[in-house]
Amino acid sequence: MAIRIKSRGGETVEQMLRRFKKLCEKEGLTKDIKKNAYYEKPSERRRRAQRKSVKRVIKPGGIR
Repeated sequence: MAIRIKSRGGETVEQMLRRFKKLCEKEGLTKDIKKNAYYEKPSERRRRAQRKSVKRVIKPGGIR
């Protein structure tokens, strides 16, 4: 899906760029690009996911 920004009346390039960046972040595009910047072995990916789930359970209010 392509992200498109149309110029609003009297809007500067900097304002358009700011809107574009916010839209990209909202769509999760920046996070995806950072995640795919370097190769991560599948075992490392599973290990990271496991650590994340353990933190979620241990944090206050995690167990009910």
